[in-house]
Amino acid sequence: MNACPIEICVETFEAALAAERGGASRIELCARLDLNGLTPEEDLTAAVVRVLSIPVRVLIRPHDRGFVYTPDEFREMRQQVQRVKEAGAAGVVLGVLLADGRVDVGRSRELVELARPMKVTFHRAFDKTPDLTEALEAVIATGADCLLTSGGAAEVLSGAEAIARLRSQAGTRIQPMAGGGLRLPNLVEVLRRTGVNWLHGSLSRREGAGASAADKAERLEADVREAVRLMQGELRRRCQTRMT
Repeated sequence: MNACPIEICVETFEAALAAERGGASRIELCARLDLNGLTPEEDLTAAVVRVLSIPVRVLIRPHDRGFVYTPDEFREMRQQVQRVKEAGAAGVVLGVLLADGRVDVGRSRELVELARPMKVTFHRAFDKTPDLTEALEAVIATGADCLLTSGGAAEVLSGAEAIARLRSQAGTRIQPMAGGGLRLPNLVEVLRRTGVNWLHGSLSRREGAGASAADKAERLEADVREAVRLMQGELRRRCQTRMT
């Protein structure tokens, strides 16, 4: 199966392999999805990067207490970026805010520059900012390559119209990626209402209490495969519509 422009967020080695087998174009590797993601352990990062053939972007987030960081925490983030680069990852996922909720352009740019030549995604800290239009210009000023957003909403479908406006504002300056509560039942509608090409999600669903790691990986692979099928169909439809 050809890879499709969907990034799957995973927190285990087994899930990373399953996402690749299902046809994802890349993964975001993190820990503690129940806390909206933290930086994964170095050993996991090294193992996933070594085995996967698709790009791996690694979350840089030292704690779950928002996106404002002390000088010591920021130094830790710099060290995390450096270690991820040394592990051979394709990119990092990060974002720093000021105390008033606006994008901290200076410190975010510092991390982006440190990360090069890796790619950089500015994550959903963006959705916590008070003015998305202003925040988009700030994110672009950081030099990030990609912006992950739910349009400021709790979940991506509710923010679809805002994402469409942000995509129009961004033009070719940054790649918008829609994510946050992405599920198979809403995937096509998200694509249609946002107009983006890239989607992001864990495609999580409730698992039985006794589900093994192997069972979870098998279900994720099947879900990613179905997501790819749905995306390919919608992107073909979009292309045909433009040609008529």
